[in-house]
Amino acid sequence: MLNFTVGPVMCSDDVRSIGGEQVPYFRTPEFSTLMLENEQLILAFAKAPAGSRVAFMTNSSTGSMEAVVINCFSESDKVLVIDGGNFGHRFVELCEIHDIPHFVLHLKQGQKLKKEHLYEYDNQDFTGLLVNIDETSTGVLYDSEMIGEFCKKNNIFYVCDCVSSFLADPFDMAHCGADVMITGSQKALACPPGISIIVLAPRAVEKVTTRKVKSMYFNLADVLKNMERGQTPFTPAVGILRQINARLKEIESAGGADIEIARVAAQAEDFREKIKNLPFAFVSESPANGVTPVRPLNADAYKIFEILKKEYGIWICPNGGDMKKTVFRVGHIGYLTHDDNTTLIKALLDLQSRGLL
Repeated sequence: MLNFTVGPVMCSDDVRSIGGEQVPYFRTPEFSTLMLENEQLILAFAKAPAGSRVAFMTNSSTGSMEAVVINCFSESDKVLVIDGGNFGHRFVELCEIHDIPHFVLHLKQGQKLKKEHLYEYDNQDFTGLLVNIDETSTGVLYDSEMIGEFCKKNNIFYVCDCVSSFLADPFDMAHCGADVMITGSQKALACPPGISIIVLAPRAVEKVTTRKVKSMYFNLADVLKNMERGQTPFTPAVGILRQINARLKEIESAGGADIEIARVAAQAEDFREKIKNLPFAFVSESPANGVTPVRPLNADAYKIFEILKKEYGIWICPNGGDMKKTVFRVGHIGYLTHDDNTTLIKALLDLQSRGLL
């Protein structure tokens, strides 16, 4: 199998080998040391400000999105949500479920977020902003620095879902002023799904540790208290956390986050150059490094996904909803090479020769 989806992604041999080991007991000094190592490396790679903390959550990234919403906002807030696709809309749904007053900045599929879009909401007493830095459904990368300037000007609590952009696109948590960053184990961390990671800057730490939250599992104050000793309140996905430790050390040994981001960018550039002569159109006005959504000009996107999977052993990433038949996505994160891109392009050329594109 050759996997070009955007999660789960291809893992390195070292990470996969840990998945085949017996899972050890975790209430031990050894596991605590590993967890504290994980925290320090995540903080370094996110370029988090001094005093930041990390919460490792055993759930999908949507669970961490929900944890952040209920721990950081209440009915007394006024939140701006950037909704440019399926994942931005998920923040809208969470605000609706938890009765968080909110306004929605709507963007069309593939549309770039511009300064003038944001500043329509300037000086309107917003207390929070929720954004998916890479709107994964359409591969649109939003400008975290531009949004950060807007939030700083308006004293807005700034939440960044970086699930698909962490370690794929440049991101400096301290410089852009983000209060919260969310990511997941199955994206550029290239581990199995099951762990989501919340990085909290000092203002976020203060907020979540001084609020009363009507949740046991999603109580971030409890998570941070346990993390002081390198532990979690409840049984975590121990094996995946061990794999994350190995993966973080792989990235560190290779030169750190900036080197990994450059590698992903080069993988994306190589694919986009190779696919130019095929009958596809690019979707994103502001392409993220981690994924390239493409629109077939003469074929059904979902049928292409099915044929590649069944006949070629290649997985691309289908879309859902109203983009199911019109757009598929090709990921550039995980254990992929330029030669893998060539393999995919050859398969697409074969489909074209068969009259299927």
